[in-house]
Amino acid sequence: MELVAGCYEQVLFGFAIHPEPDAGGDHKEQKWTPVADFTHHAHTASLSAVAVNSRFVVTGSKDETIHIYDMKKKIDHGALVHHNGTITCLKFYGNRHLISGAEDGLICVWDAKKWECLKSIKAHKGHVTFLSIHPSGKLALSVGTDKTLRTWNLVEGRSAFIKNIKQNAHIVEWSPRGEKYVVVILNKIDVYQLDTASVSGTITNEKRISSVTFLSESVLAVAGDEEVVRVFDCDSLMCLCEFKAHENRVKDMFSFEVPEHHVIVTASSDGFIKMWKLKQDKRVPPSLLCEVKTDARLTCLGVWLDRVTDTQESLPSAAEPSPVRKEQSKSNKKEAGDVVQEEERQSLPSSKNCNLTGDTKKPTKRNTPVSTKKRKMVEMLEKKKRKKKI
Repeated sequence: MELVAGCYEQVLFGFAIHPEPDAGGDHKEQKWTPVADFTHHAHTASLSAVAVNSRFVVTGSKDETIHIYDMKKKIDHGALVHHNGTITCLKFYGNRHLISGAEDGLICVWDAKKWECLKSIKAHKGHVTFLSIHPSGKLALSVGTDKTLRTWNLVEGRSAFIKNIKQNAHIVEWSPRGEKYVVVILNKIDVYQLDTASVSGTITNEKRISSVTFLSESVLAVAGDEEVVRVFDCDSLMCLCEFKAHENRVKDMFSFEVPEHHVIVTASSDGFIKMWKLKQDKRVPPSLLCEVKTDARLTCLGVWLDRVTDTQESLPSAAEPSPVRKEQSKSNKKEAGDVVQEEERQSLPSSKNCNLTGDTKKPTKRNTPVSTKKRKMVEMLEKKKRKKKI
């Protein structure tokens, strides 16, 4: 497994984690060893989001680009430059789809094999601040600075429901089974039930919340502008436990399960990434597995597991194929020389025109990963052509 974390200093860090053999019957706590694997300086501004699937890590930045890293081959796989604004959220669904949101108000659905934009939706009148995909892949939730919570039908690629909320929410998250979801506004968490779409209770944290992660269907870990992480029960709304995780505010969290371990990872402005082993009884604070100091102001976090962790490979495809399918495939063929692509071309799921905003100024090739060397070569050839014409 590998910890990946982005920072204000424009760098993505990678740390390989080596679990030590269990200490046997002496009940000694197991420790894991982090080893620095890579630092990659691909962005020209601070990193704002990171997402992982079984092969790729993608990062979003204030420089308006999404960078792709092939973790199997340890290479930079190119960049996606469709958005005009800071990338605020990135979510993989299985190994076939990536969904991105940004300050331009757009939500984009990407084919994570060919890295083509399948759909671009003008989702919010203001910024898209966060999005979350339902475990079924059929629904997504998004919140934005237009004070709305929006439900999206991902099968048909359209808005399903809009709820006005009194303030700007900055986090929304589905529970693991998708029976409930939480919406975060400043230091308050509203817990919604899917069957009623209404608030069943509110959890109040001491300070502004920066990250939440579900540890089970009803247990939620909450971090914010303080050193402490709290664990809440979403049904009773009670705090089960709290523990001091860092010396500064906790910026992001990530939780995952491997055999015999349920792990929560925290990243802080103090430059540390820490891995904690959760106890079966969530009222007992977790124990520290390992920590690593980056000497950077961390902003976002992910964990890449070197195995196929996704049971569902792709979003459900729409029943009817798109009328613009043929036009899209023609344009893709024209630009094939600009695409950094390792895998064989596979058939697209049913999709509609990538650009639904009416913006004709952007060339379609901006929606595909383009290597820096190839881009420079194309620019040089174009300059030579112009000189010959003169």
